[in-house]
Amino acid sequence: MKVRRAAIYARVSTDNQTTQNQIRELRLHARRMGWEIVQKYVDQGISGAKGREQRPAYDQMLKDAARKEFDVIAAWSVDRLGRSLQDLVVFLGEIHGKRIDLYLHQQGLDTTTPAGKALFQMCGVFAEFERAMIVERVNAGLARARAQGKQLGRPRIGAAMESKVRKLRAKQHGIMRIAKALGIGVGTVQRIVAFP
Repeated sequence: MKVRRAAIYARVSTDNQTTQNQIRELRLHARRMGWEIVQKYVDQGISGAKGREQRPAYDQMLKDAARKEFDVIAAWSVDRLGRSLQDLVVFLGEIHGKRIDLYLHQQGLDTTTPAGKALFQMCGVFAEFERAMIVERVNAGLARARAQGKQLGRPRIGAAMESKVRKLRAKQHGIMRIAKALGIGVGTVQRIVAFP
């Protein structure tokens, strides 16, 4: 039987806290399960409310997960991974897509077992339901705004501004330079020069 490669993720919110207890318990569990710990990721003094880009160890773990450098992620509890439901849903989707299992010590969630997999899938169903509800609320809000006659999307620029863009482009100015000079978006400049 192939030995499962495990990654440990630990995080504390302040510098005067320690991840030692989290790591010790996760190492013990890995030993009991026969997992080989191949990597340890620790974010020290970083809030779980911070996004991926502000949590270097978490970010690196997800990059390594994309390369399938381990088979299971072990963390102390779900709040170590994040406090935003939206971020957690994205995290679960990423690792599930790579067929990487998850073990959460405090919640007793272990997707390496049939019961854990079932619970994980139920979490996915609830997350999908939540996403559908958000989409429904956004669409209802857009429909209400349209019914009230509100203009949606970016405001259109006038013919005079389009003329300025074309003149600068005719003088061989680059798209980014034009956008900066006129204070408009790069995408707007690209649209104008693409359809003269």
